Amino acid sequence: MGPGQKVVSLAVGTKTGYKLFSVTSVDKLDCIYESETPDVYIVERLFSSSLVVVVSLSIPRRMNVYHFKKGTEICNYSYSNNILSVRLNRQRLVVYIEAAEDPSQHALQPLSSTIGEIIVYDANNLSTVTMIPAHDSPLAALTFNSSGTKLASASERGTVIRVFSIPEGQRMFEFRRGMKRYVNISSLSFSPDAQFLCASSNTETVHIFKLEQHGPSGEEECPTWGSYVGKMFSAASSYLPAQVSGVMSQERAFATVRLLVAGQRNVCTLATIQKLPRLLVASSDGQLFIYNVDPQDGGECVLAQKHRLFGEDEDKEEGVESEGSEVTVPVQACPSYAATVAIPATGPVTTTLTGYSEDGGAKKGEVIPEHEFAAGPVCLDDENEFPPVSNQQLS
Repeated sequence: MGPGQKVVSLAVGTKTGYKLFSVTSVDKLDCIYESETPDVYIVERLFSSSLVVVVSLSIPRRMNVYHFKKGTEICNYSYSNNILSVRLNRQRLVVYIEAAEDPSQHALQPLSSTIGEIIVYDANNLSTVTMIPAHDSPLAALTFNSSGTKLASASERGTVIRVFSIPEGQRMFEFRRGMKRYVNISSLSFSPDAQFLCASSNTETVHIFKLEQHGPSGEEECPTWGSYVGKMFSAASSYLPAQVSGVMSQERAFATVRLLVAGQRNVCTLATIQKLPRLLVASSDGQLFIYNVDPQDGGECVLAQKHRLFGEDEDKEEGVESEGSEVTVPVQACPSYAATVAIPATGPVTTTLTGYSEDGGAKKGEVIPEHEFAAGPVCLDDENEFPPVSNQQLS
């Protein structure tokens, strides 16, 4: 693969441990690290470097930061309540817990438990940027684009997905997933260029929406019947109640994927692999599906390849549930965004799919030692400790 080619990184947590994968091509899936840490329900990697944050059901209030390539534990932090989610970049490590009683931890509390309000927080300057009244019901899913200029959200109802500009908080797009209510959105993900947004739920369909800004006049070079009707709706919307005009402005899916099983959750992401747009869908029965996406015409996506992330017997024997991934048993309803990322009562399987141009993982065939504790503070921006991969490693 040539210079600048992004690497898709996968982190999978199960009852028996966690695994880290890299996808360098549609046909190639490499397991670069495997740990036997039990009951992992959160595993987050610093981009595609050798630093990883792990949380286990055995100690759900503590997170451990590992340098998995060296086999050392950098540090660990404990909190007053259970950890629900972890995100990190080169500047900050953000931990989302059930409730923060210590103000020194720079905690943010939800504005409401009944409506979908979003607080956008500047983690570098430790200040609130804006508050967005995104939905009329509690949130089920949130995601930023890679540059942090767009924020997509969905509520418990799961019928409408909205995209807001950051930091202004202005509504940019509104997409209708379907008319059926109380669909559980399990994941939202922007494409690397933020031109597309994918959404998966407990239904059999994954939706891909195209973020297109229409001109101020709404005119096209070749006017169509659809555009003419759209102009009539736009003109009429100024005379209608906000709820009605909002429905008229909603866009349908640009492309879709029909999964083999309905009623189960999954996690999806859009990535560029071998210079082409792909949709990746991971399921908790241990499979990764890679679909080709037509960026011009959309429509039904074509399955390009299927990979196995872990053995068939591992999940069939114990019947696992997933946070943000497809499961092999019926899934209970998720009443809120907190519940979407909350710790399940039984053994979990978590899957994280990300695409980055950095990597500091182990080379193929390299033996990685078991974790040993290492003294000293964690430095997220230390590229000597967690360097990007060289082009030679990607070739």
